[in-house]
Amino acid sequence: MDKEELIKLVTKRVIEKMKDYDTHKVPIGVSNRHVHVSRQDLDILYGKEYELTRKGDLKQPGQFASNETVTIRGPKGEFERVRILGPVRKQSQVEVSKTDSFRLGIRPLIKESGDLKETPGLDLIGPKGIVSLSNGAIVALRHIHMTPAQADDFGLKDKDMVEVETFGERRGVLGEVLVRVSDQFALEMHVDVDEANAFSLSNGDHVIIRKER
Repeated sequence: MDKEELIKLVTKRVIEKMKDYDTHKVPIGVSNRHVHVSRQDLDILYGKEYELTRKGDLKQPGQFASNETVTIRGPKGEFERVRILGPVRKQSQVEVSKTDSFRLGIRPLIKESGDLKETPGLDLIGPKGIVSLSNGAIVALRHIHMTPAQADDFGLKDKDMVEVETFGERRGVLGEVLVRVSDQFALEMHVDVDEANAFSLSNGDHVIIRKER
């Protein structure tokens, strides 16, 4: 193979890689510790029939960061001013990183949001009262939100597990990424702060889906 043919081959592969990136890229959303609360628990924390007030919209339709915060307390320590995300849910849930769990003194499992079986509890402390959760603290399983149309484009379905490739100074591969499909979602991959720091990821960065398991 002469020099000209080699240049053509390399150029072709670079173009193919760029097309693959454009077709399969997914924006990143970095998720700091936060709380979802039930209607009943919000009544205790902030008062009867209190309504969350909107600080800013999140990328997922209908979801928002509220102005309201709570203190989350574990057996060994606590974090103050942990933001509540709205709207209210059927069951309260606390999402923390593995690093957070050391300070709190708990051993949360890596779980899909909403799967709270066999998870540890925490105290939620609000301005009006305290809620002692018997369970509900998790390290959220990294996941990608997408619409049914986007899932079709990717050749994926709800609950699939995929790998994604990151780029930059700490380029690498993240495995065991859960695919979540709904017409109520917007395309976005959620990672926690530990994962973001490990791969030097920030909000708005992009990854690409490498393969389906």
